[in-house]
Amino acid sequence: MLVVSLSGGGARAAAFGYGVLDALRQTRVPQPGGSISLLDELDVISGVSGGSIVAAYYAAFGQDAFPAFEQQFLRKDFQDNLISYALKPANLYDLTSPWFGRSHLLERRLFELFKGKTFGDLGQHPGQPSLLISATDLSLGASFEFTWRQFSLICSDLDSVPLSFAVAASSAVPIALSPLTLKNYSSSCAQPVDVAASNASAYRVRLLLESQRTYLNASERPYIHLVDGGLADNLGLRSLLDRSQAEGGLRRAVRRMTDAPIQKMVIIAVNAERDPTDRIDTQSEVPGTLQVVDALLFGTGARATQETLELLRDTAQNWRRELRNSSGGANDPFAPDAQIHVVNVNLRDAPELAERQFLLKIPTAFSIPAADVSRLIDAGGRVLRNSPEFQALMKSLGAVPAAP
Repeated sequence: MLVVSLSGGGARAAAFGYGVLDALRQTRVPQPGGSISLLDELDVISGVSGGSIVAAYYAAFGQDAFPAFEQQFLRKDFQDNLISYALKPANLYDLTSPWFGRSHLLERRLFELFKGKTFGDLGQHPGQPSLLISATDLSLGASFEFTWRQFSLICSDLDSVPLSFAVAASSAVPIALSPLTLKNYSSSCAQPVDVAASNASAYRVRLLLESQRTYLNASERPYIHLVDGGLADNLGLRSLLDRSQAEGGLRRAVRRMTDAPIQKMVIIAVNAERDPTDRIDTQSEVPGTLQVVDALLFGTGARATQETLELLRDTAQNWRRELRNSSGGANDPFAPDAQIHVVNVNLRDAPELAERQFLLKIPTAFSIPAADVSRLIDAGGRVLRNSPEFQALMKSLGAVPAAP
């Protein structure tokens, strides 16, 4: 089982994540009678904000994403096109409506990029990975996932939701873009969803269950307003980890996803966060407003991401103990000798110091220069290949990594 999570960070994150996916595509894994691409083994792809753009594109178009995503998004001036699109008379008129915001214009442009595909369309292509996109519930400050479970809480139909809506919500940076809104139908649901009492021993599970219960009261929360997913979890991993614990452990969570015995479970966490623009600790002056905002987004946010990575590391250790110390019986989704690999692919691990410093200063925007796109794609592949965890995985698989 292979899970890849792609962090937020605008086109910088999309290009870096695309480079990682392309390197996985070029990595060959031996199979009886030949070999397959490691990317063909992808089961779940998760994306937040900029990472959600490439995650949704790959989930929608599979191998056709190479090199189409480069041509259709990364190497197009998507941001300038968005501004020009906003200035069209029809769109200017729509913006006067209190029910229409700037993120709706982004959603319209993304609708074209994804060719109008919905979550329901993804299920029509066997072998394609499950897609997980996360936004932030503006009222709760918690992750809102575009999953069947989340939409069942508000008695809504995920299959009819365009990928463009989910990606736009996940990318709706507050102030720069407006929230996107979902209607909560839970009060009129024919089969209301049951949420377990929030008396779990782990505080994160209690918080998860408590937030889920708020969606069951549509009279108090008739509308759910969504903003950038990176505000709650820029890696899109915390809710996955919390859910596995809430469902009673790794085996129960995985049993819902597959019947085949799992030999290796691999989680690749791709992090393209950048450094704050200014090092405010080197100056005596009171930081200005823009410096404070920058530090909050990329300093405090980086700390939260580091906590998520440590949580992933600790959770993986607990999973290994769970597999080692107990058996899942006849229906165990894991093979007796199953292994768990966690691979961190961090832009801060780009090999050369000068190149790393340059890449970490690339702004968070929907468009970046073509030369920067090339450098980020290259960095994604190189950081993956240089990862000790990935090299250990390759050795255990007898795989042939992509050439640098």
